Amino acid sequence: MESELEAAINEWHASVNDGDLERSARAVGDPVVVLGPKGAGPITPEQFADWVDRSGVKLIARSWHPVSERLMVVEQDATWPGGKAPAHVATVFRVVGEKVTASLRLPDVKSALELASICHEMAATE
Repeated sequence: MESELEAAINEWHASVNDGDLERSARAVGDPVVVLGPKGAGPITPEQFADWVDRSGVKLIARSWHPVSERLMVVEQDATWPGGKAPAHVATVFRVVGEKVTASLRLPDVKSALELASICHEMAATE
């Protein structure tokens, strides 16, 4: 049976890959914390949907690395309109309830797992 964590991340991928803006906005928390090549910080679900629309990204999950009940690192193949070959990336996802509340994209699984570990340790000491 799929966990709540996996279900939320699967919904996030499906909404992004379908380019469904309303569904994408519903898949994330308010705010959702993002990290990518253009910066980091909290954004609204509407801003997230705008990013889905502008980027045209497609992300195919390749491997899943559970970190905790709320954190998962997913290795992905990312493609963009006009791009040639997929780029290999890894995203740290944080889920609260049924929504992704953080999507932190990094260039590889190793760096994503290191960041996820730090996030987990920080949360454990709150």
